[in-house]
Amino acid sequence: MDISMKRRTLLKVIVLGDSGVGKTSLMNQYVYKKFHRQYKATIGADFVTKELQIDDKLVTLQVWDTAGQERFHCLGAAFYRGADCCVLVYDVNADPTDPEAFPFVLLGNKIDVDGGNSRAVSEKKAREWCASKGNIPYFETSAKEDYNVDEAFLCIAKTGMINEHEQEIYFQGISETVSEAEQRGRCAC
Repeated sequence: MDISMKRRTLLKVIVLGDSGVGKTSLMNQYVYKKFHRQYKATIGADFVTKELQIDDKLVTLQVWDTAGQERFHCLGAAFYRGADCCVLVYDVNADPTDPEAFPFVLLGNKIDVDGGNSRAVSEKKAREWCASKGNIPYFETSAKEDYNVDEAFLCIAKTGMINEHEQEIYFQGISETVSEAEQRGRCAC
């Protein structure tokens, strides 16, 4: 079977978290294997795509990066429509907020900061919180050091597949090599 005719699954993943916790850095590390030191706030929402194989399925993750600033919360319910998984990202040096009921994966980012000495949230506390919320999968990550990023997004993809809306997408004749510019889409309020 030609690769362009293989059955694929498209999963929409929403990445949530306060401003500055490293949502964009995690996505850039996962998709492009890049980390940028300079901070640039996301405006509205942005997405990247990444293709991976899980068992015998080709999976295309459409990962949506949301602005952490309160002024962009006008994206509203339509933004979440069709989502297969939500990812909560927080900085382990600050306290997380409570999620709403939905299939979530929690990422504690920036574990590289100060050798872990400035942590405000211990791994134990985060795991206990996840357990109390129905055993939400939890990963400690560092976008800067590329620590646990691939593992976390593999779990995100698998979580999304479990909650998939039974939509099989067929891509016919689409080039396997899509430039970074073509992969990125923008949406603003």
